[in-house]
Amino acid sequence: MKKHNFSAGPSILPREVIEDTAQAVLDFNGIGLSILEISHRSKDFQAVIDEAVALFKELLNIPEGYSVLFVGGGASMQFCMVPYNFLEKKAAYLNTGVWSKKAIKEAKAFGEVVEVASSAETTYNYIPKGYTIPEDADYFHVTSNNTIYGTEIRQDLDSPVPMIADMSSDIFSRPVDVSKYICIYGGAQKNLAPAGATFVIVKDEALNKVSRHIPTMLNYQTHVDGGSMFNTPPVLPIYSALQTLRWIKKEGGVVEMQRRAKERADLLYGEIDRNKLFRATIADPEDRSYMNICFVMNDEYKELEPEFMKFATERGMVGIKGHRSVGGFRASCYNAMPLESVQALVDCMQEFEKLH
Repeated sequence: MKKHNFSAGPSILPREVIEDTAQAVLDFNGIGLSILEISHRSKDFQAVIDEAVALFKELLNIPEGYSVLFVGGGASMQFCMVPYNFLEKKAAYLNTGVWSKKAIKEAKAFGEVVEVASSAETTYNYIPKGYTIPEDADYFHVTSNNTIYGTEIRQDLDSPVPMIADMSSDIFSRPVDVSKYICIYGGAQKNLAPAGATFVIVKDEALNKVSRHIPTMLNYQTHVDGGSMFNTPPVLPIYSALQTLRWIKKEGGVVEMQRRAKERADLLYGEIDRNKLFRATIADPEDRSYMNICFVMNDEYKELEPEFMKFATERGMVGIKGHRSVGGFRASCYNAMPLESVQALVDCMQEFEKLH
């Protein structure tokens, strides 16, 4: 039976990326050694990181004056590194979910934090609008996609101050005007690579502006100067990221990724809105995530949720259980998700509806 992987992360990757990575684990570049056992400073791996950085810049049309970094671990470390490097006196944050809340908590250790707006009072089921960003803030931080709740800011906002974005779960799913940001970061394990690496896009001239001492490993300048080689980088995830970047370019770039994301989302949201059994947790279509599509049973059918979960699992659906704070179901539809898998889930929902 074919499996349809809707896991929120670590998540689906293109099959050829998995196969190329597996081959490199056995024999990297035909050198007779595994990528797991070569020096990160070898010319073979330097070529990997150089091409990955070049493709990052090409695919996202990153302007001159920005550096692309790969650092170890998850994006949560950036909740600390961002204010360490950029917050001198005051920062503005938009609170749209668990991850932005955690980023706000860390930033408060470094200076004044203004929460310009929050949707916490309704379990983060919308993207706030109509708020004011203080013009004396050092930066304005947003989390572009919220994996748990299924909301997404699908365009680059206008801000009177430099922007910083956590784009962990929607990077490379649409074009981005990088010039609006001094920093974009994210964990690789959604649209890019296996877990273990974090990407950071940083504007060079925005660095070295705070008066505090920054520990060496937490200073972005360290990693810019070291070309992501100050310490041993996560070699295998970076290699996989390169394969994904090649795949994105071959498939038509971020414009094509955006088209496919909308096509998948329109198909599934259309069925959720039509089907008598289900409803979307995000009411406003403008706020609905294309990456993480969250839905629950309508109140009168609530008792059928465990039955549908079993029904869907038996038909090859994997990872559709909603986060415990939302309940219901979550279908994560990242770049590598084929439309056929979304159609299979829709067929499953329609089949279940006929039984009730």
